[in-house]
Amino acid sequence: MTTDPARPFGRVLTAMVTPLAEDGSIDLAGAQELAAHLVDRQSHDGLVVMGTTGEAPTMSDGEQHAVLEAVMDAVGDRATVVAGVGTYDTAHSIERARSAAELGVHGLLAVTPYYNRPPQAGLLRHFTAIADATDRPVMLYDIPPRSIVPIQVDTLVRLAEHPRIVAVKDAKGNLGDVAWTLARTDLAYYSGEDMLNLPLLAMGAVGVVSVVGHLVGPRLAELIAAVESGDLVKARAVNESLLPVYTGVMGGGQGAMMIKAALNAMGLPSGPVRPPLVDATPEELARLRTDLAAGGVAL
Repeated sequence: MTTDPARPFGRVLTAMVTPLAEDGSIDLAGAQELAAHLVDRQSHDGLVVMGTTGEAPTMSDGEQHAVLEAVMDAVGDRATVVAGVGTYDTAHSIERARSAAELGVHGLLAVTPYYNRPPQAGLLRHFTAIADATDRPVMLYDIPPRSIVPIQVDTLVRLAEHPRIVAVKDAKGNLGDVAWTLARTDLAYYSGEDMLNLPLLAMGAVGVVSVVGHLVGPRLAELIAAVESGDLVKARAVNESLLPVYTGVMGGGQGAMMIKAALNAMGLPSGPVRPPLVDATPEELARLRTDLAAGGVAL
């Protein structure tokens, strides 16, 4: 687990899938097995559990609590476990934050409220209320392609004043906003969009919260190390080698579907997705195999 205040959740974290049995029920043993695999064999500093890739919106509060508890039991003594707790309802998000904190998770991920499109004043109140609810550090999740509303720079500056709001998982795709936020706050930035890992790291991000990290954790660590050592030639080479992996998993915009297909093909715990998502078709799996092979990953 990280002890670096500038990198509060570590360097390489994966947005972990939630393994399911074929009947759609939660596979707790599989969640523990996958978490241990990612930490012990894929060189992860931490895991984000019950985020978008974990299909959190389709999971009941009881299911989410059980998965978090299982993952904490499996790897909580040697990896940072960050619980996704954000919803479009502030009161519900607070309940989930307190439930996760009771399990001893190391941090909380709070996504911008989706669907109801709150104004910036609402975002400020929402995130502050979550941060006030527990003693756990909070990572904001800024992802307007899914939530519609971005967290504006001025709002991030105000949120950064809270002692427990310490980081941002950025999937906004606005490098100008990232530059200004880094210049005006001490928030730790994590790339939340694999295709932008290199530019975000070059601008000052301290790590990644990755979907493809399920498959290429050590290479992401190599990318981060190259940027931090100033070896941009190597960093570009590593990043270029990963482009087919990024495209194969995230090219269709539904990373949970494709990364579960990859994990299933590799014999790792994963299982199906829950509706309204659908499992990858044979044609999609064939394209995924081709892309991953071009990126040095064999299924």
